[in-house]
Amino acid sequence: MYTPTIGIEVHAELKTKTKMFCGCANEPHAAEPNTHVCPVCMAEPGALPVVNRDAVEKVLMVGAALGSDIATFTEFDRKHYFYPDLPKGYQISQYKYPFVSGGTLTGVSITRVHLEEDAARSQHEGHEGTLVDYNRAGVPLMELVTEPVMHDIASASAFVRELQLLLKTIGVSDANLEKGEMRLELNLSISKDETFGTKVEVKNINSFRAFEAAAAYEIKRQTEVLERGERVIQETRGWDENRQKTFSQRTKEVAEQYRYMPDPDIPKFELSKIPEFELSRIQENLPEIPSEKREKYGKLGIPSKLADQIVADTPLSKYLDACLKVEGSEVHAKALANYIMTDVPPLCAEAGRLPSFETVPNFVELITLIADGAITSRVAKDLLKEVVIENKSPKVLVAERGLGQTSNSEALASIITEIISENPTVADEYRSGKEAVLQFLVGQGMKKSRGSANPGVLAKALKDALVN
Repeated sequence: MYTPTIGIEVHAELKTKTKMFCGCANEPHAAEPNTHVCPVCMAEPGALPVVNRDAVEKVLMVGAALGSDIATFTEFDRKHYFYPDLPKGYQISQYKYPFVSGGTLTGVSITRVHLEEDAARSQHEGHEGTLVDYNRAGVPLMELVTEPVMHDIASASAFVRELQLLLKTIGVSDANLEKGEMRLELNLSISKDETFGTKVEVKNINSFRAFEAAAAYEIKRQTEVLERGERVIQETRGWDENRQKTFSQRTKEVAEQYRYMPDPDIPKFELSKIPEFELSRIQENLPEIPSEKREKYGKLGIPSKLADQIVADTPLSKYLDACLKVEGSEVHAKALANYIMTDVPPLCAEAGRLPSFETVPNFVELITLIADGAITSRVAKDLLKEVVIENKSPKVLVAERGLGQTSNSEALASIITEIISENPTVADEYRSGKEAVLQFLVGQGMKKSRGSANPGVLAKALKDALVN
């Protein structure tokens, strides 16, 4: 029985206004090809790079979120390789002195997180050749490398999903796999004992489903190779989505082949001497990370499954957090979460936009009215669109339309009389012992009261009227 050992490399494009070493707009997906370029990112002679401070800060935020060690000294290096997507003939990256070392996520140990520039995008046009779009060349790119400590696909998948959520939650990257804003590389070997097998790297993975499928395929492929008495070759393989299999690309490079050297055009950094990069300041500005949100929601009585759903939806999670800042709202946390995840999304889809934070006080007011028994949940659902999309006061709407919950049996008497007279057959069925039909009659009463009747009081009043 072979045990897999898995390590992961993740590249994520950072959300900055400009590229890593120049002033070109960081918009690799939104412009015409080769429009966001300049002498620096096109490597014209004499052009010198200038480090993007915002990109550095974002990598340090990731380090703080992972509980990592932040470097006191760091430098950029040149990583040499030749390919059309790399105009300089080398990539500005980091080797010996990354910005971030160590840390954990979902129990997985992190080796390092460093900063580099992205390559251009190659577009293969079949017999027409290959076209290169340099809008992406020089985009700030974070690379995270894990220790090879995962031994099953589920753990590895949970890690990359949580990392994507973390990057989105703290606002450093949109981390969209389909757009290439987050790219996954799988390092996998198998062995029958505690020694490592031969590591194979798998690239071209652009979805979580493909990540899991590639890992499963490699485990199966390597097992079959060893069972035939052959040797697994250390190499880089690609993932073929159409054929659902990996394929050999090249033998695996080692660091020496890249001829790393410190970049002479970029100063070295003593991070401890730069106030804006102090760890305490980074931590102070760091938003709540997903694990902290889950813990907070759990303490407020929100069920874990619902909490997971909210945390996974960054915009709605931010909306809930804004609601919970309203005085007295925490006692209604579960109800707020339920409405936000169940009833608000369809309204947002219909309106084509998310609810504005300006609607938070009115939304909290609506939930409070339900909790206080001032309105029924039916009335709340009917008013929800006007409250969270149009930002109208629920108290004003209830008063104008007479929608306050009615619990007075005498006030419901005329409605009950109408229901029984309009549904004589159903009334007789109830009297003959079919108690289930009472819900139909209650439903009719709720319609006639426009949702304002207290369902419990209405049901009791109906029972009394039908028996007498």
